[in-house]
Amino acid sequence: MRARRVLAATITLGLALCAAQAQDLASFEKRTHVKVLPNGLTLIVCERPEAPVFSFYTLVDAGSADDPQGASGLAHMFEHMAFKGTQQIGTTNYPAEKLALAKVETAYAAYDDEYRKRVGQDPKKLESLKKAFEDAQDAAEKYVIPNQFSEIAEQNGAVGINASTSEDSTQYFWSMPSNRLELWAYLESQRIAQPVQREFYKERDVVQEERRMRIDSSPVGRMVEQFLATAYVAHPYGRSGVGWESEISQVSATEAEAFHKKYYTPSNIVIAVVGDLKASETMPVLERYFSKIPPGPKPIPMTTVEPPQFAEKSVVIKEATQPFYIEGYHRPDYRDPDDSVYDAITDIFSNGRTARLYRSLVRDQRIAAAAEGFSGFPGYKYPGLFAFYAVPLPGHTPDEIRDGIHKELDRLKTSDVSDEELERFKTRARAELLRGLADNDGLAHQLAEYQTRYGDWRQLFRDLDKIDAVKKEDIRRVANKIFVDSNRTSARIEFVAPKRPAQASQGGAQ
Repeated sequence: MRARRVLAATITLGLALCAAQAQDLASFEKRTHVKVLPNGLTLIVCERPEAPVFSFYTLVDAGSADDPQGASGLAHMFEHMAFKGTQQIGTTNYPAEKLALAKVETAYAAYDDEYRKRVGQDPKKLESLKKAFEDAQDAAEKYVIPNQFSEIAEQNGAVGINASTSEDSTQYFWSMPSNRLELWAYLESQRIAQPVQREFYKERDVVQEERRMRIDSSPVGRMVEQFLATAYVAHPYGRSGVGWESEISQVSATEAEAFHKKYYTPSNIVIAVVGDLKASETMPVLERYFSKIPPGPKPIPMTTVEPPQFAEKSVVIKEATQPFYIEGYHRPDYRDPDDSVYDAITDIFSNGRTARLYRSLVRDQRIAAAAEGFSGFPGYKYPGLFAFYAVPLPGHTPDEIRDGIHKELDRLKTSDVSDEELERFKTRARAELLRGLADNDGLAHQLAEYQTRYGDWRQLFRDLDKIDAVKKEDIRRVANKIFVDSNRTSARIEFVAPKRPAQASQGGAQ
């Protein structure tokens, strides 16, 4: 979920120290500038004049966990809509298009009201309302210039144009030549301030197809969805991130507009810009464009807290497909004092061929093709899960995988990790964190993420001190606290042979 959590392959301590010398806190403070605009939007500019390009990272502090009840998938849906253009881009005549889009919403509301009737639905009326809705969409479509927003960016050198939605946040990013900074500021500020829900229902179909590919047609996707729904009884982390089919199919552009108004307020957004830029020249340009976004109240923090789990839970899927096993344990959010201890356990269990799960399940016992553990699933803004998974080799079962994982967890709880394991974690974690600062896009991501989560990007460097402070006894203490039966949820796919169709009778008249 976050770059610093995805620890890379082993990097030597010498490389880490070299990176640290070039990228210490003092050097970043000299070239990193933060400004909170009167409307509440936070801007970060970091000067890196190595090449005449820059990268940006816009982080909206709202993800699928913030989807309204009954409208799962809306945060993801809005991410798609952010590329549809603005009141100036993507349209041949916005005043006329605005009227046409209003008619689309009126027609859809009428159709949806009839569709939702559980008693007394009139099939003929429903068909007529559906036709009126489709006709209204066709009328609005006449004003659309497809893909104009992205094409303008690409024609001006933008690369890596993309966005993503996690449970915790939504992010937009790309890189482009430094001499196109003002154009980018115009584009980005416009799609935050003036998005248009054009082609909404066409894009809704795209999201539904995405769900069918990622979840409905994927045994592992379906298993993980059920796993999270079982692990959580109250918190939105238990809902489908891409959205439940019945809710995606009925979400409206009106609901998307309300979501934008609530969560895309400037006080809920951090934008980091990194590259060949001078802050003294760049910040005034950014202020000129982003300060025009109307202010709004910061969304009220979520009040739902997942209650403690007091009984083990499990999901079993029997299917003619590759067996799979996953289990998870509830853990606190990223603000917990032991956050770096969870990082240490992740590294010791999962980082490369020297990691405990690989050595035990893959190399020594030869019962798994892959085995890993990871923390902060499906998110880390709120209390998430520390999860372990493995893929059994042919002839081996999820039960063997489960026993193998538990053996390693028991070992973690009863004996200290070695000096070498702990030192490797600290070396790799430090090197990976610093290496993530070596390019513009990675640095922009880190700055925006830390500024959002801690209110100060400098926490990125303070985390190095937390990593260095992890002790062996911390790992044993946390393992004994978290990895207990009553805190566990597991899910598995068990292979069952497909049923053969009944053979037709061979008898008959001679």
